Amino acid sequence: MAPRTALMFQGGIGVVGLAAIALFGIPVYYNGVSPATALFWGLAGSVATYAVILLVSRLPGLVRDSLESQLEQLHRFASDYSWTVLIALSVFAGVGEELLFRGAIQGWLAQHVHDAVAIVLASLLFGLVHYLSFTYFVLATGLGMTLGTVYALTDSLVLVMVWHGVYDMIALYCLRRFPEWFGVRVG
Repeated sequence: MAPRTALMFQGGIGVVGLAAIALFGIPVYYNGVSPATALFWGLAGSVATYAVILLVSRLPGLVRDSLESQLEQLHRFASDYSWTVLIALSVFAGVGEELLFRGAIQGWLAQHVHDAVAIVLASLLFGLVHYLSFTYFVLATGLGMTLGTVYALTDSLVLVMVWHGVYDMIALYCLRRFPEWFGVRVG
């Protein structure tokens, strides 16, 4: 996929999220914590989340074996783009996907069902959209549940945007720079 197409796709997700929020009058919370707090916890949360996923992906057996081809695909993806494009994609994904999944979908669901149900349903949809394998779906759903819970507890969409965007930056950087950490053979 050309860089421009990838960026337009990620940006489009945010536009869809914003349109749904506006169309359905979904309340979006972003003032739950100060910008500095959102930045601090977004950075800390993304590093902690990535560390956990890195450890899980390195476990021998079922998890590592079932993630091998997805990690190779993601390494090729990260290697196909410049650092500038990867950073922009990470920012667009953090902002756009959180507007859609936490802001619009979880926000709409929370108006109709219990918060816990809204978090689970939005997270399952997040996992399905990121489906590359069952194991990857489980990991993406877990990330969605983490982000959804943090959003519900803090009332800060900005915090989960930072968390998601920085997580993606770390993941793409490590997959591109240190593929051997994931058992990806280069060359």
